[in-house]
This record gives sequence, C-alpha cells and structure tokens, in this order.
Amino acid sequence: MNKIIYMDNHATTPIPPEVLNAMLPYLTTHFGNAASTHKFGIVAKDAIDKARQQVSNLLGCSPKAIIFTSGATESNNLAIRGTAYANKDKGNHIITSTAEHHAVLDTCHALENEGFEITYLPVDKYGMVNPDDIKNAITQKTILMSYMYANNEVGTINPIRDIANIAAEHNVLFHSDAVQGIGKLESNMEVLGLDMASITAHKINGPKGIGALYIRDGKCIAPLFYGGGQEDGIRPGTLNVAGIVGLGAACEVCQIAMEKKTEENLVAPLRDSLHQKLTSKLTDIHLNGHPEKRLSGNLNLCFAGVQSHSLLMRLKSVAVSTGSACDSESIKASHVLVAMGVAKELAVTAVRFGIGRYNTPEEVDIVAEEVIKTVNWIRSLAPE
Repeated sequence: MNKIIYMDNHATTPIPPEVLNAMLPYLTTHFGNAASTHKFGIVAKDAIDKARQQVSNLLGCSPKAIIFTSGATESNNLAIRGTAYANKDKGNHIITSTAEHHAVLDTCHALENEGFEITYLPVDKYGMVNPDDIKNAITQKTILMSYMYANNEVGTINPIRDIANIAAEHNVLFHSDAVQGIGKLESNMEVLGLDMASITAHKINGPKGIGALYIRDGKCIAPLFYGGGQEDGIRPGTLNVAGIVGLGAACEVCQIAMEKKTEENLVAPLRDSLHQKLTSKLTDIHLNGHPEKRLSGNLNLCFAGVQSHSLLMRLKSVAVSTGSACDSESIKASHVLVAMGVAKELAVTAVRFGIGRYNTPEEVDIVAEEVIKTVNWIRSLAPE
C-alpha cells in the first residue's frame, strides 16, 4: 500500500495527525455518552460543543444551525425529504439537475413515488446549471431547489450565489450538496446565501461516517426518524463523539489551509502540471468539466480508445477512479458525462484524478509516467 500513490481525493481523503490525535481520547479514555449527566457524559458533551463551534466557524454560522449526521447521504436525505414533508401543505414541486450525486437524485426519485413533482433541469457541456433555466422552472408549488456546489466527478463549480438570489427572490428554499466545495471554496453560508448545506468529514481530511447539515435558523424541516431528543429532535440517536470531534478538527485544518491558500498555491499547480505532462505525450485526450471554474484538485480526462476500467486495472502504483459503473455484462457511462452531452464511447474512457493537499510534485511525475506508459500500451493492442 505504501508504494501506491493516492490521487482519489474526491472519493475520500487521508486523516492527518492533528485530526487523529484529536479523536483518539474519545475512542479510549473519554468514551462517555454525551446524553449522560455524569462526568464521562459531560466530557463528551463538551467535546461535541467544541466541535459544533469549529464547524460553525468554517461555515460562518451559528452553532445552533449545525445538525450532526452520519454523512452527506443522510444530510441530503434529511434536507430534501425533511423539507418536502414539512412544507407539503405549501407545495409539492422540487427542482434539481441531471448531474447531481445519486444521494440527491435517488432521494428525488423516491419522492416522485410519493406524489411529489420533480424537475430535473439539464446542464451545459461543462456540467453547469443555467440560473435562467432555474428561474423559468419555478412555479407556485415550488418549495425547494437542490444543486451541488461543485461537481464530484468533473469538478465544475456552480453559480451558487446566483441561484441563491433566485431562490430568495421567489421565496423557495435552497439546499446544496456542498461536500466537494466546503473547505476549499468560499464556505461562509451567509455569503453563499444557502438555506441548507450538506457536508461530510471524509472529503475534508476527517473520518468516514460523520457529517453535518447546515440549516439556516428558523427553516422548517421534518425529522426522518424518531427515538430521542438529540440534535433538537431533527436527527435523534446517540451521537458519534469521536467522529464529531474528528469533523470539528478537520474543519479547523481546512480553515488554516484556506488562510494559506493551499488550494490555489499548491493543489492547482500540481493538477495543471499533471495535465500538461499527459497532454504533451498523449493524443486524443479530452478534458471534462469547466476549464477554469473547477475545483483546484480535479482533473477528469477521457483517453479516447482506452476504457477507463481497463486503464485503472493496469495502473498498479496509482489510485485514481472513474465515474462510470461496471458490472459483469456492461460498462455504464457516467450519468454526469451523459448529462453533459459526452458521447457514450468517449464517456466510458473517463478517469478522474483527485489531487489533494498531501500530494507532491514527485508523485505527479510518477503518475504521469505510469499513465502515459499504460495508455500507450493499451492503444498498441487495438487493431489497425
């Protein structure tokens, strides 16, 4: 494992020592339940209060606006389903896009089966939504719109503030699956104008299995399950103290990195270097996503004539990913690339490189060399 270069930071990120060290006491000596009134419980509750403050500091909001969850999938479900159920007397219409994460799309599909009306707006060739399309899709029954901050596959950054202005103008709630943008891009909820935002720790160098939902003060949302008073009754259940502490610590690490402009000064140059090295030695490479309005660490490329799964299987020392799904009978193109209008035969050749804060120039050199060698080898096997 130590010989494998990790460049899949959109899937998950490594936990740095400062986050792990913050968590360890709550996995060992400070094991109390935060709902208990004895000293063990008080120590756990204090740790949760501190973490809630750390998360709210990153998001520029009140600690009361943070609801801890098990991660982004639960946060997305809670935001979308919770808003739908709480506001069904006002309307039953929700607007989203065809390029959202399945945690949003599948939730919306489920609501359709319950009688809600969902509008799935198209995206452009970069994977970006058009604010004018959103404005034209709003009806008197519209209660919610949900758009991701930055696309997890192609890295395109959506015009969140423009969408938020439209939502506010029409008195429609606006939720964002913000997991790829928070901690890298502008993260202040007031500046972004969001009513709700989903975040997860493992995308920002925290542990897996813990996340949060930001809910602007006073917004009405229904719980999805019951059984306790934790998190103001919105998300009941015994709190994951160690995970919450890890999320808080990760948010603090993000703040420091953002102050140092790590994404702009370190990550983006590594991505651009990798892109340049690959395009200088290989032909028929296609960049997916917006060339400028994209995440600093995202590089999604199609290598024409080389199916992505074949390439990934042969990259022995590189950990990257593909947005497409594979089963024993067929290879399915990424729904995001299809939504962007990428032809299927090209879409199935897409590979996503996710460069992170802990990658190095030396690793970029090795990855570029390995990819170039492997692509050339696979292409050499193709019939003339």
